Amino acid sequence: MNLFHFLFLPLLLLVSLFCYISVSLAQNCNSKISRTIIVDQSGKSKFKTVQSAIDSIPENNNQWVKIHINAETYKEKVHIPCQKPCIFLEGEGIDVTTITYNDHQSTDQSATFSSSPDNVVASKITFKNSFDVGKMLSLKEIKDGNYAVPALSARIYGDKSGFYDCRFVGYQDTLWDVEGRHYFKNCIIEGAVDFIFGSGQSYFEDCVINATSPGFITAQRRESDHDSSGFVFKGGSVVGFNPASSFLGRAYGPYSRVIFYETNLGSVVHPKGWHSWHFATHENKFTYAEVNCKGAGANLSKRVPWEKKLGATQLNQFSRSSFVDHDNWILQQQASLTIAER
Repeated sequence: MNLFHFLFLPLLLLVSLFCYISVSLAQNCNSKISRTIIVDQSGKSKFKTVQSAIDSIPENNNQWVKIHINAETYKEKVHIPCQKPCIFLEGEGIDVTTITYNDHQSTDQSATFSSSPDNVVASKITFKNSFDVGKMLSLKEIKDGNYAVPALSARIYGDKSGFYDCRFVGYQDTLWDVEGRHYFKNCIIEGAVDFIFGSGQSYFEDCVINATSPGFITAQRRESDHDSSGFVFKGGSVVGFNPASSFLGRAYGPYSRVIFYETNLGSVVHPKGWHSWHFATHENKFTYAEVNCKGAGANLSKRVPWEKKLGATQLNQFSRSSFVDHDNWILQQQASLTIAER
């Protein structure tokens, strides 16, 4: 992530407004799957690409449509446009169903998978941007700005977006959690530099965060004290090969907010934990916290002094139901799509 992200915000606001207008009449999805489309590269179905299956769905759809993606590696860019909510992408497992591309343009162009509307769900799929995967830079090089260009595996715009048993693979800016409420369950997210970033209001439950090279795990952008966005990691683990080389987060906004709760933090976590980046005078406005975490990287003795200490009342504000699911959309989607918690 670089200066382009800060300059890109006005365009992002226009895109968001356009999406809101486009889908204002189709915010809710009917409670059952209306039909299933099969994608198979071998020609056993009508659609050989994921994008062609999405293109076949009519605009302003308000009934859940399942796109079942057979086991294969699909080398394509995939985009769900604003006017097509209520889509459920179902793979056959992250080891056998992969959507991948190799691109390294700006954040608004490089993503392998882009989802714009509300009410999109994906399950058992690997989303990958292969550009620079395996790259190894030192933490100093990254801090000095000597690192790669954006190469996103996914960018998620719409509200009420859910991801179950998925994998996101990249190096820099792997997952752009742009805006809206998002739920990630039992996912694997891999990268090195700011590889979970954006202004989303998102809950990561029982996910594995794999820091594959020195860098920064999160770069959350929150603009004010009234901004509802933030990243909450409940359970799961933070792993990586290089000891003490990855910060849990650096500030992408003056009120940046990231919380790790009951997470197993591996030795990859840098002793200081957090970095103020371009907001060195705003540390008292950040909400960076670790609550009841364990593991080799959970020692708080050398953490930055401005890390927050959250009490029980404050912590309750960041439960799944309070933070992202006050209207019960997660359970409604799970019931409609027969997605089982585990």
